[in-house]
Amino acid sequence: MDLAEVHEATLHGLYIVDQPTSVSGTGEGVPGLDNLLDALEREGREATGDVESRAHDRGLEATTAVRRGNPYDDILTYAEKHDVDVIVMGTHGRTGVKRALLGSVTEAVVRRSEIPVLTVRRGSAE
Repeated sequence: MDLAEVHEATLHGLYIVDQPTSVSGTGEGVPGLDNLLDALEREGREATGDVESRAHDRGLEATTAVRRGNPYDDILTYAEKHDVDVIVMGTHGRTGVKRALLGSVTEAVVRRSEIPVLTVRRGSAE
């Protein structure tokens, strides 16, 4: 928010619900999947609503979106479509096997984005 404030920029809050796929590639037939995705969307609406509220409290213009899909692809598509100047993403700081097994959306965005990406590592106290 500080960056948006300094540059008088619009803040975009984006939450992507990772749309898992089953062996068939559609995710259909996975028990409880719809309930899980709905819960994640509610979480996303709460998180982006909080960002929007905090931005407005600071006098910033903000817009939010919650989507289902492939996180890094959808982040890049959204950023290009909305003419975003910089993408700001958190990182958990995983290394080695944990990162290899879990993947890294932030890393994929950094590697593929033509838009500058600012990564912020959360401290242990946050």
